[in-house]
Amino acid sequence: MLGCSVGTFATVCVVLLASGESKAPAKARYFKGNLHTHSLWSDGDDFPEMIADWYKTRGYDFLALTEHNTIANSVRWVDAEKDETRRLAVKKYLARFGHDWVERKQDQGKEQVRLKKLAEVQSKLDEPGKFLMISGEEITHSFQKLPVHMNAINLKEIIRPVDGASVTETMRVNQRQVAEKRKKSGETIVSFLNHPNFVWGVSAKDMAPVDELRFYEVYNGHPGTNQQGDGTRPSVERIWDLVLANRLSFPRGVPLMGLATDDSHNYHVKAMNKPTPGRGWIMVWARELETRQIMEAIDGGDFYSSTGVTLSHVGYKNGVLSLKIEGEVGVSYKTEFIATLKESSEEAIGAVVGSSESLEPAYKISGNEWYVRARVTSNQAHPNPSFKGEVCTAWTQPVLP
Repeated sequence: MLGCSVGTFATVCVVLLASGESKAPAKARYFKGNLHTHSLWSDGDDFPEMIADWYKTRGYDFLALTEHNTIANSVRWVDAEKDETRRLAVKKYLARFGHDWVERKQDQGKEQVRLKKLAEVQSKLDEPGKFLMISGEEITHSFQKLPVHMNAINLKEIIRPVDGASVTETMRVNQRQVAEKRKKSGETIVSFLNHPNFVWGVSAKDMAPVDELRFYEVYNGHPGTNQQGDGTRPSVERIWDLVLANRLSFPRGVPLMGLATDDSHNYHVKAMNKPTPGRGWIMVWARELETRQIMEAIDGGDFYSSTGVTLSHVGYKNGVLSLKIEGEVGVSYKTEFIATLKESSEEAIGAVVGSSESLEPAYKISGNEWYVRARVTSNQAHPNPSFKGEVCTAWTQPVLP
């Protein structure tokens, strides 16, 4: 590891200085996490502890439960016998955490199980330096039946969605609510647009004017999110370039950063047509696995997104965007550097301006680009794909010359 990570605006280099203390500062490294997850608190089909345990035991460092217009801080009971899936969930829950932890009661002859609050789940699963749960909410709204969903991460209080006069205004007014919460709390709260192609709800044209919108999901593991677009509508990744080109062709334009998430709902089956866990995540460059540091790193763009490709380095120095890929035996990789050149036509938006099959690809920026980002594609099939032919991929954040 070179000790440098690249954010959207500038290179951030970690320099360890002698402090006179007996304990040296931690070296920065990448932490793996998922910021879009649903449990029985909304429309997921498993208990929050079971979900957190799934991620923790599979090498994730942090997780946010993001329920629809809900934060898990009230008292709620669910029917233990609702259907076969619920009965299976309760059986597995008891087997994993035991009768002393699982709270049950009878209500009018029906068995119910209490959903644990986030603080309780944190007390059970959080482990300093090893696993961290972060609060969150999916602010779930629409404009004229077009879904407009946005996740807010590191919230302490629920944000109730408010109406806007258009899709654009719906995003804007709710992003401003997040900004107000951030200012009031003094905490770093990050909000991003979810699955723009879900029911084709949000277009690049809708997104571009919303300067408050700094993050979106370039990858969402839900199979119903039209990740690849169709014959007339762009892919979710293509939307990224359309927004970047629109924004950055104006002075002081605000870049857009892309996250990969699971949007997991189903935990008892593994099928392409189900939103199951383990499909997409972010790798955050930070010194400590601590909420403040993780959130500040995400806010600064010090992360990359992945569905299976691992990078040990992303850096931008002296006009060169460079990567190091942790290669696997028998797997080949192709890195494409994607940019929109100044004074280019609409057809040339998001063009491939360089490519490499090296494990240490690099691109020298000419200065004629509005931005440059990198996509690394492997020939390795995704072990749990959300669409046919899906392969493991990674995306870096755009850098501005």
